[in-house]
Amino acid sequence: MNIVGDALKYAKIEMTLKFGDPDLVGLKFPHDDPLVITTIIRNCPVKRVLVDNGAFVDILFHYMFLRMGYTDSQLTHFDAPIYGFNGVKCQVEGVIRLPITIGEETREATHMLNVQVVKGASTYNAIMRRTGIHAFKVVPSTYHMILKFPTRNDVVEDKGDHKMARSFYVAALRPDRTGERSSQ
Repeated sequence: MNIVGDALKYAKIEMTLKFGDPDLVGLKFPHDDPLVITTIIRNCPVKRVLVDNGAFVDILFHYMFLRMGYTDSQLTHFDAPIYGFNGVKCQVEGVIRLPITIGEETREATHMLNVQVVKGASTYNAIMRRTGIHAFKVVPSTYHMILKFPTRNDVVEDKGDHKMARSFYVAALRPDRTGERSSQ
């Protein structure tokens, strides 16, 4: 068997992803709010997922991992810490491969992602970072509070929850936050 021709150096996307005024409907300006969405992780709806293209790894916080019915014995050992934007070291409990779905029923995509499980205080349940963003070919716009990504037949949009994003952003700024909330 031979492979003829050059190997693809990138995944081709034949659709145009664009943002415009219709994407701004329902938003309050000015805003500096983060893009927060709801995903499905292993058939569990998980609210408060921060879309953040500033770091490399996808994170699921340990308290949410446990609420989803997992145990620490299901984690693959991972012996390297990660560092927050403020340089604080955080130990990774382990890594697990999970199916993550974004979009809405009939207009969604699912990818298997290696997710690092981290103990720590956060107003978010999970953080989708560059690895997840690239797997879905997501183009996020924090200004429009929406992410868009191509599927086989269509461009899918997942609108962030502006009200929830603002409330959790404000909560994240409070010094007394615990990060472990009772709702998903």
